Amino acid sequence: MTAWSYSSLSTFKQCPKKYYHLRIAKDVKDVSTQALRYGNEVHKAAELYIRDGVPIPKKFDFILKSLDALNKIEGDKHCELKFGVSYDGAEYSPCKFFDKEKEVWWRGIADLVIVNGDKAYLVDYKTGKNAKYADTAQLDALAAATFLHFPEVQTIKSALLYVVSNEFIRKEHNREFIKSYFAGFHPDLDRLAVAEESNVWNAVSGPLCAYCPVTKCPHNRRN
Repeated sequence: MTAWSYSSLSTFKQCPKKYYHLRIAKDVKDVSTQALRYGNEVHKAAELYIRDGVPIPKKFDFILKSLDALNKIEGDKHCELKFGVSYDGAEYSPCKFFDKEKEVWWRGIADLVIVNGDKAYLVDYKTGKNAKYADTAQLDALAAATFLHFPEVQTIKSALLYVVSNEFIRKEHNREFIKSYFAGFHPDLDRLAVAEESNVWNAVSGPLCAYCPVTKCPHNRRN
């Protein structure tokens, strides 16, 4: 099966046809929206501030308080950390993001990981207006990968940081539950595997059809 990420699986759940054109056929490119570009700018500013001490641009002053709080946490700080995970059907193991020796099963990028002995902190920045639709499933996958790549880590304090509303959606993770963190994704991954095997990618109509780059779909509102 094609290596998956939280975002790619979310696209499949939203609409298998959209997933097919973006991830399999690759005959359509996703539209870079203003919100996406803004999010990328915020992430880059946070990375440079935490990692290199580069001053935050004035227009992003509102994230400074949260970043300073993270900066005060003791430990080795890893920004935009790329993870790969391999899976043989029974066990999960760490691998490179693009690995030539192991088959990559999952890929993910952690915005910030702070490792301090057997404890770690995991933060994913969100640029939405508020945490009304927060989904912590992404943290489960990132936490499991952190445990695999840092064998000394036993517990992780994870959080979605909504930088605009300054909300922290917190979750705690323990090494003993690595398998269960990934297990929650398997039902959707099984559906994805069936779609790949049968090459059937049914379109799903929804409110996001108005913004979908797959213009040939009958549900696309641009038509």
